[in-house]
Amino acid sequence: MGERKIDTEGCQGIKFRNVTPDVFSCMKQKLQAYGIETSPGDSGTLEGNGIVAHFSWDGEANLLIEIKERPLTTYCGQVSGKLRAFLRECQGY
Repeated sequence: MGERKIDTEGCQGIKFRNVTPDVFSCMKQKLQAYGIETSPGDSGTLEGNGIVAHFSWDGEANLLIEIKERPLTTYCGQVSGKLRAFLRECQGY
C-alpha cells in the first residue's frame, strides 16, 4: 500500500461556484464511480484512492473541498484537476 501525505501545508481549499443541486448530485456520483466514497448530505468526507478530503456545499451554488490527505505521488493540482473535470462533465449533464 502506498504512503500517504497528511496535508498540513499543502493543498488549498478548492472552491466551486454555480454548483446546482443536480450538478452536486452528479459530482458525488462521479466521485463514487471513481472509487471515492462520499458522506451523505451537504457536507462531510470524501475518502478513497489514498485521498481524504472534507467537503461543504451551501445547498445552492457554492462547494468547498479541502484535501486533508493524499498519496505521496499525487500532487494537489492533479486532485483539483480531476475535480474540475468532474464539474465540467456534470455541468453538461
